Amino acid sequence: MRTFVYSSSPSRVVFGAGTVGRLAEEVERLGCSRVLLLAGPALAGIAARVREVLGDLVVAEFDGAAMHTPVEVTGRALDVLKEAAADVIVAVGGGSTTGLAKALAVRTDLPQVILPTTYAGSEVTPVLGETRDGRKVTRSSPAILPETVVYDVDLTLTLPLPMTVTSGINALAHAVEALYAADANPVTDQQALDAVSRIGRALPRLASDPADPEARADLLHAAWLAGTCLATVGMGLHHKLCHTLGGSFGLPHAETHTVVLPHAMAYNAPAAPEAMRRIADALGVPDAPSGVYDLVASLGGPTSLRGLGMAESDLARAADLAVATPYPNPRELTFDGIAGLLAGAWRGSRPEGPPSTEAALARLSEDVVASFARTPDPRVRTLMTDLVRRLHAFVAANDVTDAEWQYAVDFLTRTGQICTPTRQEFVLLSDTLGISSAVDLLTNSRTPDTTPSAVLGPFYVAGPPETPLGSDISGGLHGTPLWVDVRVTDTAGRPLQDAVVDVWQSNEDGFYDVQLPDLDGPVLRARLRSDGDGRITFWSILPSHYPIPADGPVGQMLEAVGRHPYRAPHLHFMFDAPGHRRLVTQLFVAGGAYLDSDTVFGVKDALVVDFTPQSGPAPDGRPVDGEWRRLDYTFRLAPLAG
Repeated sequence: MRTFVYSSSPSRVVFGAGTVGRLAEEVERLGCSRVLLLAGPALAGIAARVREVLGDLVVAEFDGAAMHTPVEVTGRALDVLKEAAADVIVAVGGGSTTGLAKALAVRTDLPQVILPTTYAGSEVTPVLGETRDGRKVTRSSPAILPETVVYDVDLTLTLPLPMTVTSGINALAHAVEALYAADANPVTDQQALDAVSRIGRALPRLASDPADPEARADLLHAAWLAGTCLATVGMGLHHKLCHTLGGSFGLPHAETHTVVLPHAMAYNAPAAPEAMRRIADALGVPDAPSGVYDLVASLGGPTSLRGLGMAESDLARAADLAVATPYPNPRELTFDGIAGLLAGAWRGSRPEGPPSTEAALARLSEDVVASFARTPDPRVRTLMTDLVRRLHAFVAANDVTDAEWQYAVDFLTRTGQICTPTRQEFVLLSDTLGISSAVDLLTNSRTPDTTPSAVLGPFYVAGPPETPLGSDISGGLHGTPLWVDVRVTDTAGRPLQDAVVDVWQSNEDGFYDVQLPDLDGPVLRARLRSDGDGRITFWSILPSHYPIPADGPVGQMLEAVGRHPYRAPHLHFMFDAPGHRRLVTQLFVAGGAYLDSDTVFGVKDALVVDFTPQSGPAPDGRPVDGEWRRLDYTFRLAPLAG
């Protein structure tokens, strides 16, 4: 049984896009009306937006925040605050501005509202690091914790990529050290692992597209989680070293975190193997320290203290300072051990995990990913990078053998060899693995007011015969007659005239015309055009359930996994109308077989409709002996974007 103590920090968090618009409301919620605004000159545009939102609430401004929060700077800001009789501090920016707000708050007991523009995470901690006489001293107090944090994803969209990387790794450091902290607990463990995973996903995406709002949101969410960990449990060697290097040697804060983190992790790894395993799993790498180093290197981040301007002659003094005061850490701190750590960080050496097949595979994966670095199209680079990582991870996780991989290559070879102009085995493979339906959902599920789409399937043939409305497309094939009377409209219900509509289906035995070489020309497929009311009418026969071709590699796969090859009965439609998005869909026969186990996972509830039994005269006066069916439906098409 695990014994632990957990205390939460009572900050109010407002998270989203455009949340800066709520700033005045948050200030007034604290009962305040006189704002001291802290914002650096580099954030003039964002500061102007904040100033606009706060209006007359701003009574003074200070733009001189400095890295590592020197007490001299705090003194100057304190004079401005007192002269203006401010009753609340609003800080916009990164760790330096937040640090100054905390330093002022702990001296005045005024409330703080923080708008972070980086991923430092200090905005949700009761921790303050100040530099006095060249030495950085850290203290913690409830009075230091900001009362309100407003996370606005929009404020981070223009953060330069190099700063995004170092600030993101700074947040990663909080999460990493939380996992092996002496006072770790299940709550912070989950927060830390979530943060690690989000950072590992978001940073590579932002390297491809720095303005990706979803990736920015993921990274800002991670920063909040990581900062919450920093506020809840004690930090170890990594943070102590970074404070020493920053406060005593003037190294830049986030960049120092970025360089030191993999080396501090490697130092602690022998004493915290379970934490390192969990971090590695969250990042999808075999070894956590080298995995973090590889992540930084792949993003173009700093990897050496030498590159940050630290002199090699200062390493011994830095090691002395780091071990001078005892503090909790998984592994005992020794001068020689810390000196070795700092030497590796100064050189920028890659921390090597224990020799293993996993580590070698990780290096192989990174080498392949690195080969895509000069891909001109960012989307192609992203797709290839993610594909390689996932394929390599699959091979490793399942310990794929030579024989198994050779069988897979042979399977794909046979899949290609059986393809013809009228049979697409690769489409069948995609369909039966649910990939076609997954892509369809992602591509076409974002327009809820339109008719749901469905997979194209392997039996579509471009250029079907033009057919007048009201014609019979069955070619005289036997089956239950079916009268189709459908309309095509826009999302407002207005009819779409001259929409081009391709239809195709199987016969009553479950075969398409391309599977029946004895047929003379196309049957059960046609191209029609909607009339002035948006109507399409034609005769056909009731479609039947049918097996997809099972005499090739896909059929062998289905047999091997104990799956049937059958599709539920359906009628295919493809709509093209000027000014509207193409719609590819299917209508399924209500009550038909295999609706709940369609082998290509193509059935959607909204597309299961009545093919209503009828008897007597048909709508167009055609004499019909016995039962016939009628299909009535309205298709709604989405407008083209823009």
